[in-house]
Amino acid sequence: MENQRISWGIAPIGWRNDDIPEIGKGNTISHLLSDIVVAGFEGTEVGGFFPEPKVLNKEIQLRKLRIAGQWFSSYIIQDGVEEVSKAFHKHCEYLKEVSAAVAVVSEQTYSIQGKDKNVFAEKPFFTDEEWDLLCQGLNELGKIAEQYDLKLVYHHHMGTGIQTVAEIDRLMEYTDPEHVHLLYDTGHIYVSDADYMTLLNKHLDRIKHVHFKDVRTSVREQCEKERKSFLQSFLAGMFTVPGDGCIDFTEVYKMLLEMNYSGWIVIEAEQDPSVAHPLEYALKARNYINEELIPLENGSLIKA
Repeated sequence: MENQRISWGIAPIGWRNDDIPEIGKGNTISHLLSDIVVAGFEGTEVGGFFPEPKVLNKEIQLRKLRIAGQWFSSYIIQDGVEEVSKAFHKHCEYLKEVSAAVAVVSEQTYSIQGKDKNVFAEKPFFTDEEWDLLCQGLNELGKIAEQYDLKLVYHHHMGTGIQTVAEIDRLMEYTDPEHVHLLYDTGHIYVSDADYMTLLNKHLDRIKHVHFKDVRTSVREQCEKERKSFLQSFLAGMFTVPGDGCIDFTEVYKMLLEMNYSGWIVIEAEQDPSVAHPLEYALKARNYINEELIPLENGSLIKA
């Protein structure tokens, strides 16, 4: 029997991608949600093509699914927290209406994740003054999220100013743990630092949302050699679902169980749906979870 503290979801990014809207555009919301049911997941995150709350609630209730959260691009350094807060309030209002758990925030000032730049060598960096602005701003956004019964979880991401373990360390040190939590993404930290356990071990107490993303090492090495952008890299197949790449999710899952992690684990693998059939890969991920991860719960250190 699965651990009741953990909810398993899968992100819509395998069906349609907000960064490249033209790929997978034939996949409707009904198609996506029905595939999620077939693959045996409990819910998903909101994608850019999702309908307004009333329509979405109808669709998810018919399928007995739930919404975990949604990405929010913050520009605190660029625009200031007062301006960003206006958009964030609207974001949180939507999430509350669909009974989500978290608001996923990523600072996009200077980000190259959507640009034609070498994601392996041209990431941006923040000045000390910018760091101060960002951390103070995130504390404020975290308080806003709480007004809507949400947790703000920060998404470290390739091609942004908060990508490496060292940068995440700084973010965790200078933000308020009461208001700013961490989204732990296996794929992004592995591509960035070639290591995924250090971050998990260092910030167990701050992790309130998890993305399980696998990495094809040979593709990653080729993309770095060819100086590809982030979008070019995922289209080349750098990311995939758990069990199809190099990451050992058994050690990650054991650690989450030992810490009594409670929340969502969302499978997320940016791929071209015309190359990687979304339902096929969703089923591949679910089979890996059932065969390799769920059995670990019998020997875990979960407390009653």
